[in-house]
Amino acid sequence: MKSLQATDPLVQALITQELERQEATIDLIASENYADSAVLQAVASVFTNKYAEGYPGKRYYSGCLISDEIEVLAQERCKKLFGAAHVNVQPHAGSQANLAVYFACLKPGDVIMGMSLAEGGHLTHGHAVNFSGSIYKSVSYSVNRETEELDYDEIHRLASLHKPKLLIAGASAYSRAIDFARFAAIAQDVGALFMADIAHIAGLIAVGLHQSPVPYADFVTSTTHKTLRGPRGGLIMCKQEYAELIDKAIMPGTQGGPFINVIAAKAVAFEQALKPSFKLYQEQVIANAQRMAVLFQERGYRIVANGTDNHLFIIDLRSQQITGRAAEVALEKAGINVSRSCIPFDPAKPWITSGIRLGTPAITTRGMRGDDMASIVNLVDEALRNAGNDARLATLKEESKKLCKKFPIY
Repeated sequence: MKSLQATDPLVQALITQELERQEATIDLIASENYADSAVLQAVASVFTNKYAEGYPGKRYYSGCLISDEIEVLAQERCKKLFGAAHVNVQPHAGSQANLAVYFACLKPGDVIMGMSLAEGGHLTHGHAVNFSGSIYKSVSYSVNRETEELDYDEIHRLASLHKPKLLIAGASAYSRAIDFARFAAIAQDVGALFMADIAHIAGLIAVGLHQSPVPYADFVTSTTHKTLRGPRGGLIMCKQEYAELIDKAIMPGTQGGPFINVIAAKAVAFEQALKPSFKLYQEQVIANAQRMAVLFQERGYRIVANGTDNHLFIIDLRSQQITGRAAEVALEKAGINVSRSCIPFDPAKPWITSGIRLGTPAITTRGMRGDDMASIVNLVDEALRNAGNDARLATLKEESKKLCKKFPIY
């Protein structure tokens, strides 16, 4: 970064510090991952300079022929990866992808039905503080109180009662498999359109380790980072009959010029995901998550829904007499990053929470596996038991750093 150092040494220093932080800390944030160096190079490419409003073959600027090739390449690779009929790779993020679907098929005041944020859903699935809950009439479904898993009979009952125009499946903090075929049947029965948000589990779906919603859903949205391990961005897949509506909803409906540099990086990530090694990676992501969940249970921690089928799980911390917020702070002092999380029907406030969400995509990318999971569980357990002891947390931070040195990111 010689040019950056000469031009703006402060920014260069902060970037260096962030790299050092990432290299020295254990990242258990389920929505984070480490993009490959090739992905980073594509993001930082000269495509940053190019405005390309519109779509391949129909741009509002000249000089877009190579940009067209990049975007078509990303589209075709994504179609191949997921078996999709139509793909739009222009959404800047997952939230924008969801907004575009709503814009394409709904009118203000229409009823949408998605998973409650408190029980594992996402802000854009109808939460009151979000555009999805303020522009549209939102109805939420939850999980079963006993099993803490989706109750499809109850979802069907609610959908029959409220008649949503759009039924939404997908979650940001749900550890069990989602039956997209069942959701599709519910949507069809009540006359609703069906959208699946696979932002968290896209990588697992891409390699066949989780049921794909693509054959069942009218719309499928996703981010391109998380388990897909690409650049920060979004995408939309849909049935061919909705292709024109979706494309218009993105441009000119909700966005202007696409980030061609990021689309180039998406193309790189899709190509990487098509390789056999990517399935091995995803298998290890799940194995690591399941191993960690069992190890925590053996130490007396309660795991929400009694385990995991994917890349994440939620720990209920109430028996440890510590809140999710306090745990997050203590663990960061110990060189471990997690995100606090509500547990189903959480008695604590959303800012505080009674749990933490742990995910394995990032540590698996580093190459951690097997006994490394036991080491991480031990570090987390020790940090939680010594949350008020800064000296002990500082010692644990050094232990975390030693583990990380064995598994460099770049």
